[in-house]
Amino acid sequence: MTGVDLPASLGGVSTALTPELSAGLRRKLNTLLDDLENHDSGLLLTIDEVHVSLPDMREIAALAQHMVREQRQFALVMAGLPSAVSGLLSDDVLTFLRRADKHVLGDVNVDEVHDALVETFEENGRALVPEASEMAAQATFGYPFLIQLVGYHVWRATDGDVADVAAAEAGIGAARRRLGSLVHETALADLSDLDRTFLVAMSVDDGPSQMADVRRRMGDVSPQHANTYRRRLMVAGMIQQVSHGKVAFALPYLRDFLREHGAAYGLGTDEL
Repeated sequence: MTGVDLPASLGGVSTALTPELSAGLRRKLNTLLDDLENHDSGLLLTIDEVHVSLPDMREIAALAQHMVREQRQFALVMAGLPSAVSGLLSDDVLTFLRRADKHVLGDVNVDEVHDALVETFEENGRALVPEASEMAAQATFGYPFLIQLVGYHVWRATDGDVADVAAAEAGIGAARRRLGSLVHETALADLSDLDRTFLVAMSVDDGPSQMADVRRRMGDVSPQHANTYRRRLMVAGMIQQVSHGKVAFALPYLRDFLREHGAAYGLGTDEL
């Protein structure tokens, strides 16, 4: 945030902030909030793709803590992958953030995804043929970010006013590749080597994995160690327990990504 300008109807408030966060930022924001609150308004700061390693996060958390203590009209909203949010909330320095409201964005009903895709295309002058709309909706698995990716890439792959099956196939392929680079790679980078090996061991199966099989593929690790990895991966939003002794991937297409790139994460499926 380098500056804030408000229209004349709100008093024409204008302020400039230095690029780097410092003690001066708190003073500048207090000055800005004085002006905003005089107009029955406040300040909302939004941060996307949060990560505990970002150098400014500690200063932002301290700033938010001061604003709350002083009862200023200030709000902070942050979003990120489950693994990044978990790391942020478990950081020993950022303890203030643990008192924040946490909302998990769940999967969307695929029928609703289908209707939303069709309506969005129609409202913007294009049509999705039934086969294409069904393919596109099913390909998202209801995963919110993938809904955005599939819709965007199917639109880009459409030539003319009608999105056909060829456009859907091309868009889905592009969306899956983009999901790998934006979500899978980022989420895997936050994990330990053994956590990643656990996931590669799961990728051998075409469906849910038996914990006993995963342990064997990892070199007969003990049940205690395997359960430690399982719990960590569940907290990180990478896997979910589907029944006693069985786990499945929580991220769409993660199995395919690991089969293609498993060697880069410590273990190739041909070695299991």
